[in-house]
Parts: sequence; C-alpha cells; structure tokens
Amino acid sequence: MTTFIPFEEGEKHLDWLALTDAFEAGHKLAKAEIADTFLYRDKDTLLNRSAWISGLGLAVKAASVFPGNPAKGVPMIHGAVNLFDDATGDLDAVLDFHLVTKWKTAGDSLLGARKLARPDSRNILILGAGTVGRNLHQAYSALFPDAQFSLWNRTAATGEKMADDLGITWAPDLETAMADADIITSATMSTEPFIRGDWLQPGTHLDMIGAYRPDMREADDVALQRARVFVDSFDTTIDHIGELKIPLASGAITRADILADFYSMEAMARQSDDEITLFKNGGGAHLDLMTSRYILDSWNTK
Repeated sequence: MTTFIPFEEGEKHLDWLALTDAFEAGHKLAKAEIADTFLYRDKDTLLNRSAWISGLGLAVKAASVFPGNPAKGVPMIHGAVNLFDDATGDLDAVLDFHLVTKWKTAGDSLLGARKLARPDSRNILILGAGTVGRNLHQAYSALFPDAQFSLWNRTAATGEKMADDLGITWAPDLETAMADADIITSATMSTEPFIRGDWLQPGTHLDMIGAYRPDMREADDVALQRARVFVDSFDTTIDHIGELKIPLASGAITRADILADFYSMEAMARQSDDEITLFKNGGGAHLDLMTSRYILDSWNTK
C-alpha cells in the first residue's frame, strides 16, 4: 500500500542530525544515477528530477513552477515526490514536495558543516531572509545548540522582520558581520558576487546555497582562492552552477582546487583551525531520494 506523507505530520518525526547520518550512509552505496527533465510553456515550467540508487530505491521529484500564480492568490510551486521500492519498483510513498525540499536543502548544508566547520563554532551568520534562511536557522541550531545567530539581508526591512521573528541579531553591515562569524551560510538569489573573500577571517566555514543556475554567484574569486573548496556532488555543481562554472572558465580556480564531494567523504575534513573552508550545496535528485527514504523510514517507525 502506498503511503502519503503530508508536510506537518511528516515533519513531526524528523531529526536533523539523523538525516545527516542517513546522507552519509547513502553515499556509501552505489553512486546514484540522476537525470533532470524540463518542459516549458512561456514562463511556466514543469521540472522532473529523478534518481536511482541501488539498495535505496528510485525517486522522481516533480514540480510545476507558475510565476503568475501569486498574482492570482495561488502558490507558485506545486509538487510531489514519488518514492519507489528498489527491488520491485512498487510505489512506496508519495511525499509533500516542500517537506522533502526543506529537509534535503538544509540537511545537505548541515552535513557539510558537520564535516568542515570547527566544532567550537559559536557565531553563525545567515545571509538571506527567505524561507531557506529560516530552515537553515532551524537546522544549524540542532548541530550548534549554543550558537549565537545573526542575519544580513540586502533589503533591510525584510531582514529586520525575520531577525525579530527568530529572536536573532540583525546585522546591518555585511563586512562587520562576516568578521565576527565562525560559519556563514548564504541562501540568496544573487547573480553577482557580494561575499568578498577579503572579508573572510581565518577559520571560517562558508556554506554556499543560493546559486543554482549557470549565471548565479554569491562569492567572489578571492573567496574561492582563499578557501579549501568542497561540494556535495561533482556531477551536479561543477558544470552546472555559476558559483564554480564561472571562475573555472576564467581560470580564477582550477578543477584541482575542488577537493572532494560526499562520495569521497573521507577527504571532507578540516586540516587546521585557521583554514577557510567553502562548501557548495548544489542539491541533486540523489539527495531528494535519500531524504525521502529517511522520511518514510521515520514515518514507519513513529
């Protein structure tokens, strides 16, 4: 029988650190086969992201993106994740799209920080006052329960409201905020770099989430050159996302500068307290699959 897992009920049974454990276990299995399909009608998009991991199953994450919906009072994005059994191909579960996306995105960054950030990190700076920024506050609070959070956002009024909602510090000046941060986690829609490498302090961990298209960047060349650079997946970041694609094309960095991904987990480690680490969160359908399987397992053991 197929299980249907809605957002609120499904989320009640989840744990951020357990999800990172599930990610680590998933990357010890056979490497995922992944594929994306896009269909377009003017500004409207149908996106399908698929993954198959032998031993874990298959997943298809489908979303319709209709930019004109908000003007009609309708959400812009609708979707679901279909999770299939690895042995029989049977439909195990249909999961809420937003539930899987929330936990996949923030959990991906959390595993990166678990491997690369200093364990004694206490000052965490969030860049971006959107939904992902709120999710990152929740996720990072699980790994660093004693941390002090601050928030910077390009539009001050939006940032101040979110900071007030979360009970964290509003940071009006980015350079000053970066100077005090042990971890910087960035989830903006920027196409032009605004994180200056010259502003990074020794020992900082930089978690890059926002850029997802070839024309998008959040950090400048100096940030990449000063840091030891890691990604969640070579296959879904290097040739696809401007954060790496643009500086690779210009020669600002080389392919050898991107040191490891989650499929080489043993190499994802900090070498000293003073080094700067940079993690590019690219997402990917294989992580949707791992997240969906974790959610279903948690649902079945509730």
